[in-house]
Amino acid sequence: MQRVNDKRLLFGMNRIFLVSALLIASVSGAIAAALPPQDAAVAAVPAKPAPAPKAAGPKLVEPHLHIARSGVKGHARVALTFDACMGKADDRILSVLVSERVPATIFVTARWLKHNPQALQVFLENPDLFELENHGQNHIPAVDIPVSIYGIPSAGSPEAVRQEVQGGADAMIAAGIAAPHWFRGSTAKYDRSAIVQIRDMGYRIAGYSVNGDGGSLLGAAVTEKRIAAARDGDVVISHINQPTHAAGEGVAKAILDLKAKGVEFVRLQDVEDTGDDQTTQ
Repeated sequence: MQRVNDKRLLFGMNRIFLVSALLIASVSGAIAAALPPQDAAVAAVPAKPAPAPKAAGPKLVEPHLHIARSGVKGHARVALTFDACMGKADDRILSVLVSERVPATIFVTARWLKHNPQALQVFLENPDLFELENHGQNHIPAVDIPVSIYGIPSAGSPEAVRQEVQGGADAMIAAGIAAPHWFRGSTAKYDRSAIVQIRDMGYRIAGYSVNGDGGSLLGAAVTEKRIAAARDGDVVISHINQPTHAAGEGVAKAILDLKAKGVEFVRLQDVEDTGDDQTTQ
């Protein structure tokens, strides 16, 4: 008799547990139905605010420059221009220019002049070959808004742009070089307000039409091919301050290639020119 009563008690307790479970499930379902369709735990976490859009940087331009063509078939006219940013002179290029009597325009910084008196003397001793122009004081991009260009911080203000330009000119004059008339800033990129400012200082801004050595970072063969392909009216930019880079070898070979084709080499001061972005007009 006792065993029967125990079974009835156990059965009753199971029914109580079952009813309780059903009641809890029912209440949970009602709560879930009242919530939005997303998971309640997720809904309880505040949504992350959308990231603010990045501020647009200044619009930079990299001006082109062409010289007046010869107009004679098989007799192209090309202007070779070289940047002397910092570091040492590349004698592989300089020796070819001198020995082959090839005119060129050299853009020098105050930093480069300070460390290369011997190369400067070669330039000054060959005034029929070399036109020396302004590449700035400290090789800082002539952009009047703070920005990084190829990892180089820009001047960042009109005052700093002026100092970069004027400081370069002052160093040139102090070194015995005639007052410059052309300016080419570090990276050859500018914003339009800086272009106006530099033009108001009396300078023409030197763009280019052929990037000869990719900032002196290209290999010798690629550099030679690029420069040797210059056409009538082209302005070539290369570097004469990286004697350990392979690009210099390519530059020297390309000069000989162009001469063998009968190219007429000119300096910027010798011919008429056309630059876009109001850099020369």
